[in-house]
Amino acid sequence: MARYRRDEADDMNQAIKEMATLAGGCFWCLEAVFDDMKGVESVESGYMGGRTPAPSYDQVCSGQTGHAEVVRLTFDPNAVSFKEILEVFFVIHDPTTLNRQGNDAGTQYRSAIFYHSAAQKAAAEQVITSLNSAQVYDDPIVTELAPASQFYLAEDYHQEYFRRNPAQPYCAYVVKPKVAKFRKHFLEKLKR
Repeated sequence: MARYRRDEADDMNQAIKEMATLAGGCFWCLEAVFDDMKGVESVESGYMGGRTPAPSYDQVCSGQTGHAEVVRLTFDPNAVSFKEILEVFFVIHDPTTLNRQGNDAGTQYRSAIFYHSAAQKAAAEQVITSLNSAQVYDDPIVTELAPASQFYLAEDYHQEYFRRNPAQPYCAYVVKPKVAKFRKHFLEKLKR
């Protein structure tokens, strides 16, 4: 049996982590859902896919930077696959509306998968093709597939927003139903 020093074991555990970066409307919704998913170790809200360096929330909301509101997940692929993450992603948002989720409109609210590897790109293409072929949605999926680019962490007050502000009206009427939908459809994927 191999024996490792504690720091070697920690390095080995770090090596099996992967990242996923997803955009599906307001990042508060995605963060709240993926915080509850088994195998997802951390979720950070931020911005990706634009041209302005280090944008602020106000700049991204203007629609002028080209960024999308995203969540960056760190996950253990031995506990949850990228494909399983995408299955949840496609249930909790509408991937058929271009640059819009509900009342949130603009390119910053687009549906996008920013892949971190060729394997992630292939998995995303496979899931999208399968959903379109099965006609799961009335309209075709318009989710953008793009390579991951510079990730900009959103301001501190956006992190864990739903957990800290569950009674805020947007959280109560938009985020909470998405979390409930996840819990209903993916009970076996919930952290215990």
